[in-house]
Amino acid sequence: MSRIFIGLADNGEQQYLELSRANRHGLVAGATGTGKTVTLQGLAESFSADGVPVFLADVKGDLSGIAMPGSPTFKNAAALEQRARDIGMADYAYSDNPVVFWDLFGEQGHPIRTTVSEMGPLLLGRLLGLNDTQQGVLDIVFRYADEQGLLLLDLEDLRAMLAHTSENASALSARYGNVTKPSVGTIQRAVLSLDSQGGTMFFGEPALEVEDFIRVDDKGRGMINVLAADRLMQSPKLYATFLLWLLAELFETLPEVGDPEKPRLVFFFDEAHLLFDDAPRALLTTIEQVVRLIRSKGVGVYFVTQNPIDIPETVAGQLGNRVQHALRAYTPRDQKAIRAAAETFRINPDLDVAQAITELRTGEALVSTLMEDGAPSVVQRTLVKPPRSRLGPIDAKERAIIRSVSPFDGKYDERVDRESAEEVLAQKAADAAATADEVEETSREEVGRRERKSPDIWGKAMKRAASAAMGSGASIAAGAILGKKSRARPMKTAASSAAGSIATDLAGPYVGRFVRNLIGGLMR
Repeated sequence: MSRIFIGLADNGEQQYLELSRANRHGLVAGATGTGKTVTLQGLAESFSADGVPVFLADVKGDLSGIAMPGSPTFKNAAALEQRARDIGMADYAYSDNPVVFWDLFGEQGHPIRTTVSEMGPLLLGRLLGLNDTQQGVLDIVFRYADEQGLLLLDLEDLRAMLAHTSENASALSARYGNVTKPSVGTIQRAVLSLDSQGGTMFFGEPALEVEDFIRVDDKGRGMINVLAADRLMQSPKLYATFLLWLLAELFETLPEVGDPEKPRLVFFFDEAHLLFDDAPRALLTTIEQVVRLIRSKGVGVYFVTQNPIDIPETVAGQLGNRVQHALRAYTPRDQKAIRAAAETFRINPDLDVAQAITELRTGEALVSTLMEDGAPSVVQRTLVKPPRSRLGPIDAKERAIIRSVSPFDGKYDERVDRESAEEVLAQKAADAAATADEVEETSREEVGRRERKSPDIWGKAMKRAASAAMGSGASIAAGAILGKKSRARPMKTAASSAAGSIATDLAGPYVGRFVRNLIGGLMR
């Protein structure tokens, strides 16, 4: 069976991670400067080499070098080459990896977007920092928008929906329960704060298709999807909520595969403590369920954090593959973490685990992984292998070159703004005002006999299709000017937009989304 080489143990045994057990999740932990990033980079390279796509967040900006081969002239090259000799890597040589760069803000990679509706009220409420009462009001807003067929695509749609809710608070309270204007006002201020943090860049269309993360290059190597998260980390809650949303999307989208020979995707969650900080119980329960069940979709989730006790026990108990770098016993909390980490390993009678954790050198780790029979291996003190790619960031010119040859060039770069809740509510308000003026000038009966001011579902569908096709055509034209091949397809975009529009008007935004995806799939 295929397996990934991790490093060489003190007793001379080579330490491996079985690919067939890699979807049983894992943990890479250790204090700052102990070698976690090097370990993460080496694991990502190995998964890619075995045809497993990878997603990882570059929170410090130094993981982008995974796209380029290392070099003897780079900093720390001598130490890495010596480490390779020490652990017997006779085939050690520098090499690059197939990489796609992503960025919520669209600056250092392809933009990643989702819609407000796809995010859902639970995750959005966490992102906005709402209490239980405010969360209940947000649930009502989503329910009402769904029943009225109002698409919540971006923050402007959410603002319009909140304003509409405030104006109709009494009527909505009678139907759904208590909706107060102060609660709506608090949500509106939270949305404004999210907007000021750059959250508006995350919501809109075209929305990310998570299947685009699961690709291999022409050599059969898994694509490494690197999220530029250095700016995103300035808004920790947005970072954590985004990654949780991505996990949830993977869980909802991917089919069941049981226990495959190798994972369909490996997901590294750096700064994992941000996911659990101040998370309400309902959200923690959701996280636990997703982590427990997503392995059957062929996805392995690896949490990367400084302190292993940052991970709740209900989640930590599901992490079968562990690489523990050094911890420092400076505080009582540090001492608790050392004891907790030592107790999670399968006992090695020849190793004092608690003492070893405090003595590990940079690049060393305590390693225990799941064996072929599913049992954890005995923990071993291990010198972790060096990566073959560059340690450290790439420059702007190198990033631009890599982005220009991306398979997704032209697919996500241009934002599409189609008719949604903001426009529909604005049109309804304008129609109501115009009708009120006409009633004053003529009779109610005469006004009632006139044609409706807003177009019917067929008119709206044609309007949305034309708008979508024009957007795709512009993308192709821009690509031609720049000498690039665009992935945009106007006919497919127009057809899926029109079909989704009709389905949304007839049965709500979730059915509309399904129909758009279905039509898009048929026209590929």
